[in-house]
Amino acid sequence: MRNRMLEIRNLETGYGKKQVLFGLSLEVGTGEIVALIGPNGAGKSTVLKAVCGLIPAWNGEIRFGHDVTNGNTPAQNVARGITFAPQGSRVFDDLTVMENLEIGGFQLPNRELKIRIEQMFQMFPVLKEREREDAGNLSGGEQQMLALARALVPKPKLLMLDEPSLGLSPNLITIVFRKISEISTETGVSILIVEQKVREVLDICDRVYSLKLGRVAFDGRPGELSGDTETLRNLFL
Repeated sequence: MRNRMLEIRNLETGYGKKQVLFGLSLEVGTGEIVALIGPNGAGKSTVLKAVCGLIPAWNGEIRFGHDVTNGNTPAQNVARGITFAPQGSRVFDDLTVMENLEIGGFQLPNRELKIRIEQMFQMFPVLKEREREDAGNLSGGEQQMLALARALVPKPKLLMLDEPSLGLSPNLITIVFRKISEISTETGVSILIVEQKVREVLDICDRVYSLKLGRVAFDGRPGELSGDTETLRNLFL
C-alpha cells in the first residue's frame, strides 16, 4: 500500500447552490504524480480549490496528514505544505521575477527565503538571467516556469497544478511537462495535476483519475489509457 500524502473521501462541494462534486474520493501517494483528466465542467479544478482551502467542503473529508477539510485558509495550507499554481493568470505582471518568487515564500524567514530562491534559480536558470525584469515581459513558457518556481519556494510536500499547458505552444508544452517530471524526480514532491493535454500528461504521471459530472469515472495507471482510444473517447463524451 502506498504512503498516502493526500486522501479525499466522499467529497461534496460546489459554488453557491450549484453542486459540482458528488461523493468524490481520490488519493495521492508520497512522491507520485497524479493526473486529473476529464471534460470541461467535470469538477477537476474544484478538487484543487477545495484542497487548498479556496472553497469549503460541504460533506466528506480531506486529509493531509490530518483532517484539513474545513477551517484552514490557503495561507495556513501553504504553511502545512500544500501549494497551488492556478490556471490562467500565472504571474504578477508588474512585479519582477524576484518579487514574484519572494511572494511565493512570504511565510519564510529571510535567510531561508534567500536560500530557496537561489535553489529555484539553479532549477530554472532562465529565471536567474531575468530576475530583475518584470514578469509580464517573460514569454508564456518562462511565465509558467516562474509560476512553478514560485509554488516551489515554500518547499511544499504537495504541489497542485491547474492546466500548466494552457495557452502554450506545442514546443513549450513539451518543455513544461519535462520540467514537471524533473521536479518530481529531483525534489520528491507529490504532484496533483489537472490537465487537458491528455496524452502529454499520461506520459509523465504515475496514476490517473478521470472525472465525469463530478464523480470518478476512471482510476488506474496511465498505461491503461494510453493505447485505448475508445475508452478515452468515452471518458470525454
